[in-house]
Formats: sequence, structure tokens, C-alpha cells
Amino acid sequence: MASESMTAADYIKHHLQNLTSLSDVTEGQGLKNIADFSFINIDSLFFSILLGVVGSYLLYRAAQRATSGVPGRFQAAVEILFEFVDDMCKSIIPNEESRKVVAPVGLTLFVWIFLMNAMDMLPVDALPRAFQGMTAEHHALLRVVPTADLNVTLAIAIGVLLMCIYYSIKIKTLRGWGHELVSAPFGAKLAPANLLLNIMEFLSKTVSHGMRLFGNMYAGELVFLLIALLGGAWASTGSVSLIDPVLFVFHIIAGLAWAIFHILVITLQAFIFMALAFVYIGQAHDHH
Repeated sequence: MASESMTAADYIKHHLQNLTSLSDVTEGQGLKNIADFSFINIDSLFFSILLGVVGSYLLYRAAQRATSGVPGRFQAAVEILFEFVDDMCKSIIPNEESRKVVAPVGLTLFVWIFLMNAMDMLPVDALPRAFQGMTAEHHALLRVVPTADLNVTLAIAIGVLLMCIYYSIKIKTLRGWGHELVSAPFGAKLAPANLLLNIMEFLSKTVSHGMRLFGNMYAGELVFLLIALLGGAWASTGSVSLIDPVLFVFHIIAGLAWAIFHILVITLQAFIFMALAFVYIGQAHDHH
């Protein structure tokens, strides 16, 4: 728990707030506010960039160490993942030239989102406490799961939308895509309705793409916080009742069970996001 006076609701609310000012890190330790970015979630930005670099480095190392002989475990794992992503891309996107770009993008999305999701496996208080310092009276505001931040998931979804628009123009030409926007699906006589419908389709696909990942990871983060409260309440107050050891044991069992299940969740959500990206980009290649 963050402090003795903090209630369960305060604890959860505290952990669901993002770091937007560096003064939040050093509050109570004598250091003044040296940066205030109230419109930017600094923690989400930091961890998403850091994990993007880590994921890129891992893929780079796998490519550098690739050998035609007997592969090591790491190379074999990356090769299996690469072939899986490449086969899925081939089954959805018919254009071979497009696949040269889209398949690596899909692989990058999967690895990057998986790493961001996997941050949810860390103990909820570990990094905030380490970031603030063990002598602090309270935790720093620090959310370490970037995909539990709607800003991050929508930003990635918007990136996929931009790729869809790019390939729509590349495959159909700007004139052809523009004609499709005003003529499909009801014909040119209903051009305003067609344009509005197509714009709404692009927006709804993008919003649902980002919201699906955010919703699942936000819910998973919230469950971990609730499980943490089971075993942390008596430890923070120092008082022990007959039911507290039972709650602590249940906390361990529930935490283990949810962590095992969550391994599937973080992998599945990364796969679904990548698969939907392929589907949406593949739709940009279709002619109406």
C-alpha cells in the first residue's frame, strides 16, 4: 500500500493516474518542479519508446546472429514467429510488393505490443516504489503498462489508419480512391451519404482498434490492483486479525492464477491487434 492513511479506493485511483509532471516524482524530497507536461503522459511515452527500442534490438540481434546451420533457441523462436506473421500476411494481403512493408510492420507491432502488455506482469508497486525511493512517504505516479493508456493504443491505431489511406491511394490512385469514397456502396447518386458512411467506417475501425486493446489491458491492470489489495491491507497497517492470513493466502493464489491466465491475454491482444491491422490494410487493396 502507498501509505497508512490511504484507503483501497485511494490506492486504486493513485495507481490509475499517469505521471504528467516531474515534480510528481520528487514530491516531498526537496526537488522543485523542473518540468510540467500536463498534456503528456510522461510514463506512457517513456515506457512505450523504451520497449520499442528493446523490441527492435531483439529483432535486430536475431537477424544479425541468423545462421544457415542449426539455429539457437532464440533464433528458432524468432524464425517461427516471423514465418507465422508472414504466412498470415500472405493470406490477407494479395499484393506481394505491399507485403514487403506490411509484414515487417505487423511483426514489429506484435513484438512491441506484447512487450508493452507484458509490463502488466510486474508487481504493481515495484517500479513506482523504486522510482520514488524506498524512503518516500508515498508512491510516485507511475503507470508502467503503456497499452493501458488510451492515448497510446489510439496513436498506434491511427498509425494503422494512415497506412490504410496510403495503400488506398497507392493501389487505386487518389482519383480512384476519391471516386470510391463517394460512390460505394450505394452508387454515385447518393454521394454525400456514401462519403459520410465511408468516413464513419474509417473512424469506427480506428477507434475500435485502439479501444479493444486499451479496454482489455486496463481491465487486467485493475484486476491486479484488486488482487494486490487482498494481501497488502494488513501489511500496511501492521494489524493482524484472524481473517488477514486467509486474505493473504488467497491473494497469493489469485495473483498466481490471474498471472498465468494473463500471459494468454497479453499474447492474444498483441496478436489480435496485428491481425486487425493486416485486415484493415488488406481492405485498402480491395476495389469496389
